Amino acid sequence: MDNKYIIDTRENMDSLQENVRSLLEFGRRFPSPGGSSYYLGDDGTPWTDRNRETWITSRMIHVYSIGKMLRFPGCKELAEKGLKGLLGELKDTANGGWFAGVTKNGEKLEGKQCYAHAFVMLAASSAYLAGITGAKELLDEATAVYDRFFWNEEEGLSSDTWNTEFTVLDDYRGLNANMHTVEAFLAVADALKDEKYRVRAGRIIDRVSGWAEENNYRLPEHFTKEWKAELNKNIDKPDDPFKPYGATPGHGIEWARLIVQWASSTEKLDKTQREAYIKTACALYDRAVSDAWNADGEPGIVYTTDWDGKPVVHDRMHWTLAEAINTSSLLYRITGKKKYSDDYSMFMEYLDNTVLDHTTGSWFHQLDEKNKLKGTVWPGKSDLYHAFQSMLIPYSPVNLSIATAVGCSITGNR
Repeated sequence: MDNKYIIDTRENMDSLQENVRSLLEFGRRFPSPGGSSYYLGDDGTPWTDRNRETWITSRMIHVYSIGKMLRFPGCKELAEKGLKGLLGELKDTANGGWFAGVTKNGEKLEGKQCYAHAFVMLAASSAYLAGITGAKELLDEATAVYDRFFWNEEEGLSSDTWNTEFTVLDDYRGLNANMHTVEAFLAVADALKDEKYRVRAGRIIDRVSGWAEENNYRLPEHFTKEWKAELNKNIDKPDDPFKPYGATPGHGIEWARLIVQWASSTEKLDKTQREAYIKTACALYDRAVSDAWNADGEPGIVYTTDWDGKPVVHDRMHWTLAEAINTSSLLYRITGKKKYSDDYSMFMEYLDNTVLDHTTGSWFHQLDEKNKLKGTVWPGKSDLYHAFQSMLIPYSPVNLSIATAVGCSITGNR
């Protein structure tokens, strides 16, 4: 096997660093005049006829804030432009919080999404660490809005969607928004040194760990307002981009990464407790890879499975591979087990041979079961977030959020 696929070789490190540079170059045209992010096409050309969404804008701010910390030219200015969007056309000055997005004509998209607000917190925390003007004020406002409207202290979980005025809360509850809330809470805890958010992340993880154990480590995604799992939701629309039917192996893998980060960074845990969380993370990852990798005779991670682990939607989404690269590397760091470094090499080889677009840049976002390009769920290359992080996390401390880890690597502080 080529050394560039093997963790801890110079060739692998160099390959990841080159991909970081390439991704940052690819996404440079994301800002609209108002700052919100255009959806990027196959070659990075902005698709100006599509909605400009808050979650994509936030992801791009996060990426280019880290780019600024890595001292890549022009990243500071791009992060500033994105921040302009969150402080301007995407912000609801009448009701608070952030619109889901804006249309090509600047009309506001209705509704207030937990998912989007979690990414606003992530973006603001990364921009704050990067020293972007206005980021601290944005972070203070984003956490205040989230604390008021989305976090449920009694349940230890977050709600999902409000109407625009924050007067009617939808009955749907979902794990996807809670997963990105955990990521955002850990980032805020690291950036502000406020352990309240790390404690909250742990409360979510405890609930998720319980559901994982109850369902043979195939996580339910959709719940009622009483947090009762709806295992058959969207069975008639199994490839829904945000609410697919069945288990989503990529999310099992992503949860495993976040559990490792939380358990490694929470000082109050004793050795036995920490090992129990790592065991849960390994079980989630192992189940997902066993169910979804090469499940139909072709390499790649299938999008969804039923509750027995049988593939439902066979498409390969780029983000699942990115999370597999992240989590296999973290589990190798935390356990020392060779099977995780072997998985990492397998995923890196698949990335290079199949998912990385060597012609026009970035990663192919959706492939079919034969690994041919497909665009029914994710046409084009919307943003850089998953791909970019997966080129940094394998060589970052397991207990730190990625922006904090990059900042520490630059300053030499821990």
